[in-house]
Amino acid sequence: MKKLLYLAAAGAISLCATQRTFSQGCVAIRGTGNACMIAHADSSDQKQWIVSASTRYFKSFRHFSGPNENKERLELHTEVINHTASLDINVMRVLNDRWSLMVDLPIISNARSSLYEHGLINGSNKFNERHSMHSFGIGDLRIAAYHWLFDPKKSVRGNVQLGLGIKLPTGDYKYEDYWYNVGANGTKELRTVDQSIQLGDGGTGVTVELNTYYNIFHNFGVYGNFFYLINPREQNGVRTYRETLSPRLANEAIMSVPDQFMARGGFSYSLNAVARGWAVAAGARLEGIPVHDLIGGSGDFRRPGFVWSVEPGLTYSGRKFSFFATVPVAFFRNRTQSVTDKAYSDKTGTFVRGDAAFADYSVNAGVSFKF
Repeated sequence: MKKLLYLAAAGAISLCATQRTFSQGCVAIRGTGNACMIAHADSSDQKQWIVSASTRYFKSFRHFSGPNENKERLELHTEVINHTASLDINVMRVLNDRWSLMVDLPIISNARSSLYEHGLINGSNKFNERHSMHSFGIGDLRIAAYHWLFDPKKSVRGNVQLGLGIKLPTGDYKYEDYWYNVGANGTKELRTVDQSIQLGDGGTGVTVELNTYYNIFHNFGVYGNFFYLINPREQNGVRTYRETLSPRLANEAIMSVPDQFMARGGFSYSLNAVARGWAVAAGARLEGIPVHDLIGGSGDFRRPGFVWSVEPGLTYSGRKFSFFATVPVAFFRNRTQSVTDKAYSDKTGTFVRGDAAFADYSVNAGVSFKF
């Protein structure tokens, strides 16, 4: 029985252990640690601790409006370049074979290089200098509880896990760095950094998760993970300075606090005839920011959109140690029309949709230890 359980869970569980959510680029605000299925359906009732650390890195630089890439941004070297690296520290307490509790805290490092936020020529709309801004610190803390719907002792081929949590605004959502050549005398000025590299969103949110797997054969199975962050707060009061760039952006002067979502699924194959060892997986991943929140308003400034990626992965599962690595590669990116875009379009009769920078891929890797 245990062999079946471990083989079924090896690819799906270790793959997504403490992966950060979400999209690769300006659409993403930041990730909230996503500990999907770390505590798998073990048939024992033994209590245990699972401590995990995972990293994610991506570089976003390709600009999209809707599904269309704005290739001229690269040709003219006006693209915005974001580098994001993060480390998620995740501690889970397995209470029994059905229930577990989790605490996750991300540590985030961001760098953002651009022209339009710097290098104004004599107060005009022309730019001649590229500068960078940075942010570093802890992100938003998440606490969650998980429950397997079916008895692992009886449901040996597959199971479904539900998770419910709370996201706390522990990350700095008004982080500041210097914008260059924007002052009255063309000097640098301390301002809040762009929404995409803020460490937190300033909202207290609710997270809902569903994780599942099914073992088709003794070493081949399917998996699925679904995550949604509900942020009831509409905006956090932090100024974006976008209204200084164009009168059209007057309704985007304050940062929104948007919902976030992620869904992934695919196949896993164990390379070993025993319960523990190496496994490979391949699947698809969808992540992004919705135009409208489930609860509360959706106004002010956000970059809604989503990314579809293919996601190959490799995992190792041992008795006390597990490892995973995945590389989601984007094949479809869409910067959707925001609420403020639609409002301006209705007001002027001219269709408007902002753009956002996306990455080609991200690199995720992590380890976990059982005690």
